[in-house]
Amino acid sequence: MLRRFFLFALITCLATPLLAQTPQGWRMRVDRSQNAEDPDDRPDLHVVTKGKGFQVTGGPAGTFWNQAQAASGNYTAKAVFTLMKPSSHTNYYGLIFGGSGLEGAEQAYTYFLVAQNGSYIVRNRTGEKVADVRGGTPHAAIKQPDASGRSVNAVEVRVAGDTVSYVVNGMVVHTTPRSAVKTDGIVGVRVNHQLDVMVDGFEVQKQ
Repeated sequence: MLRRFFLFALITCLATPLLAQTPQGWRMRVDRSQNAEDPDDRPDLHVVTKGKGFQVTGGPAGTFWNQAQAASGNYTAKAVFTLMKPSSHTNYYGLIFGGSGLEGAEQAYTYFLVAQNGSYIVRNRTGEKVADVRGGTPHAAIKQPDASGRSVNAVEVRVAGDTVSYVVNGMVVHTTPRSAVKTDGIVGVRVNHQLDVMVDGFEVQKQ
């Protein structure tokens, strides 16, 4: 029992500095792996508040949310993502929505993410299981890194009636029936491993 207490205290001490750097009211879940060859088997996910946004540098992948940012019915979720420099390989970043149980084993959400190679994905997550709604698909609307190594993409999810529209830089890149994904719940951000991404202008507009 004493050993478990000290282990819990150690984990808490390690997690607190990371959480303290996220914007006020936001929470963070860091992906963990037991595979030493997996980039998620690392503790070095850095999150720094900058203005009204925050910068994520990893390390492992992370999911970020504010419990107050829940939405149901018709709504639009949006944020602007600046990839500060290319990753060593294709990794995705963007929005989550329809989230529930995000701090527990039964975490569930849908995510819409873009990558430096100009592709996007839409996936459903339940626990540790992930199912493609739309696998990696290229689209001209997604900006790739320029000569400086940076790219800026405005990512949106629009829920209206029976349709969910996935939007990048003002252009609809994909649509699904509302029944294909879970839309009611927490809205937030996901940044996969080995990325350096600035997140600005996160907003949920309820209609």
